This record gives sequence, structure tokens and C-alpha cells, in this order.
Amino acid sequence: MTDEGNNRSAADKQELVAQVGRNIRQMGAQSVMTSQAVAGRFGLHTTDLECLDLIYLRGQASAGELAEAAGLTSGATTALIDRLERAGYVERVADPRDRRRVYVRVRPHAIEPIKAVYDPMQQRMFELWSRYDCDELALIADFLSRSTELAKACAEDIRRDTSPSPPTRRAPQSGGRGDEKG
Repeated sequence: MTDEGNNRSAADKQELVAQVGRNIRQMGAQSVMTSQAVAGRFGLHTTDLECLDLIYLRGQASAGELAEAAGLTSGATTALIDRLERAGYVERVADPRDRRRVYVRVRPHAIEPIKAVYDPMQQRMFELWSRYDCDELALIADFLSRSTELAKACAEDIRRDTSPSPPTRRAPQSGGRGDEKG
């Protein structure tokens, strides 16, 4: 292969990597918007809905596991669990091996209305994903799994970084007299 072919291939790969990055960002943003819409329909905080899904996906979670996964303080996690419990979505269950440890579990019948909102979207997604062959699906699953793990690690790095953020500046007001006092 010529140097030009190698350079073109490298440039093509670089552009594809950038495109994947843009697509993942768009998918992430759309996921947030979808969560906000669903959470709003049920009078939940978006974080509460996402944590409810984390509990559902795990089968159960301790408050500590939930705090770690969501990056919340213990107090914020307790408040979140209290809200979900008051709304009837979860229950606290003692660990049969260690009565001091409490797990949070989803109450399956209580989340049926939420699942009903997601079902049409999930059916459409499964139809789309079913168009890929097994090798492609394995590659996609691996990509998503590795990307999710890396995103978790990056979020942890951000949480651990205690350096102060620069102050944000307000945009100048248009149509006014600028910085003049009037």
C-alpha cells in the first residue's frame, strides 16, 4: 500500500472515530431527554428514574452500591430511596445473611406503568437491532460494554478531582448600556 493509501486510511479511521464520538454524545443526550420526559410523566426526578432502573437491572442494590453507581452522597441516596419508597416503586429488604444490611428492591407491579411507556420504544429498538447478524451484535455489545465501563471510570475521575472549576461568566446583555450604571 502506498503512503497516500496509509494516510488516507488513517484519516478515514480518525474521521470515523470522531463520528462515533459525535453519535455517542447525541445518543447520550437523547437518552437524558427521554429520561426527563418519562420521569416528568410520573412526577419523578430524572436521577430517581435512572436509579430505579439501576436497581431493576441489578435485581437489588444496597444504598452504598446505589450511591457509588450514581455518584451520590449517602444522604442524597437515602433521600432518593425514601422518595422511591414513598411513591411505592421500591421496598427495603433486610439481607437474610446480615440483618444490618438492607437492600432496595423494585416492586414489580409498581413499575408496570413505567415499563408500559418504554415498551413501544424497546420493541422498535429490538426490531432495529435484530437486523444485525450475531457477529455484528457481539461487536456492538462489546463496544457498548467497554464504553460504559470507561465512562464510569471517567465519571469517578471527575468526582475525585477536587480542583476548583473556573467561575462561569455571564453573557453580556444585548440592547442595554453595557457595563454603565444607569
